[in-house]
Amino acid sequence: MADISIPKIRFAVIGLGHIGMRHAQLLLQNTDAELVALIDNRKGFLIEDTCFPGIARYSSLEAFLLADVKADVLCVCTPNYLHHPHTLAGLRHNMHVVCEKPFALTTADCREMIKEADENGKMIFCVMQNRYSPPAVWLKQTVMSGKLGQLFHVQVNCFWNRDERYYLPGGWRGSLEKDGGTLYTQFSHFVDMLYWLFGDIKNIKGQLRNYNHQQLTDFEDSGYLQFEFKSGGFCTFNYTTSVHSQNLESSITIIAEHGSIKVGGQYMNSVEYCDIRNYVLPELPACEPANNYGHYKGSAANHQHLFENVISTLRNQSTATTNAQDGLNVISMIERMYQLRGSEEQVVAQIS
Repeated sequence: MADISIPKIRFAVIGLGHIGMRHAQLLLQNTDAELVALIDNRKGFLIEDTCFPGIARYSSLEAFLLADVKADVLCVCTPNYLHHPHTLAGLRHNMHVVCEKPFALTTADCREMIKEADENGKMIFCVMQNRYSPPAVWLKQTVMSGKLGQLFHVQVNCFWNRDERYYLPGGWRGSLEKDGGTLYTQFSHFVDMLYWLFGDIKNIKGQLRNYNHQQLTDFEDSGYLQFEFKSGGFCTFNYTTSVHSQNLESSITIIAEHGSIKVGGQYMNSVEYCDIRNYVLPELPACEPANNYGHYKGSAANHQHLFENVISTLRNQSTATTNAQDGLNVISMIERMYQLRGSEEQVVAQIS
């Protein structure tokens, strides 16, 4: 139960697509939060009947800022290319920011956002909700404990479906300039998982191919990447959005000196194998279901844990578990992976 003597943290949400609706719904359910504004530029948004009666609505960020609504945090849930300008605007108007993935589409933009936050005495919380799933928490504790010994090999497989139901004509998805690519939009959570568990990478090699999205996207739908962790050990990262009909798998397999682990399932949500010397796998709490967007699904729905951390951090009761520097480091990894575009190793398939 919320302590009524402590003021609630006031949130505004910009971008009421699937994930923005998720933010708004969870904020309404959180007794320590107050949802004060919804911002979206869709035609009819100001008058449509939604599940948020009584919440002020604005058709643009400019209109919201001119109204001088008192908000502590701006949740940026807009398309990828707008994360940078919308975050800057929120920071410059005395708000902390919760920024959906990807943090931005370039490291230069990330650095500008962090600089702005520092100059304004504000914080940016990056959405990396996969870190809160029980298998991920257990993996982090196990890796940090040293039980595995020397790391040898990590393999990540992300085999998903995204098709014409997702890449709608005239939309931002699929545009290289606005979307960025599959590693930004679909698989940044799994790049983050590697960074969170093992740190930065080097010596990136691989191939990127577009098998069946030539009419839908400006970029690859599949990739095979190989790289080393700076801390030791190497990794293969296989991903695709070309699986027929529905998502197939998101998994991580770890081979190390004293044991092996595989966390799999559709969304890296179940421990499928654990054999570690002198160790018994504990019973883990159940995972949250994946975010369900109708004809497709996303990663696990753990945003409520993110908001709990945001609120406790702003009340000086904890520290940010998904901070802006981590967001920058993940974008740096993706940016370097995408240097394969146009290189001799990267071969774009021409499918007739």
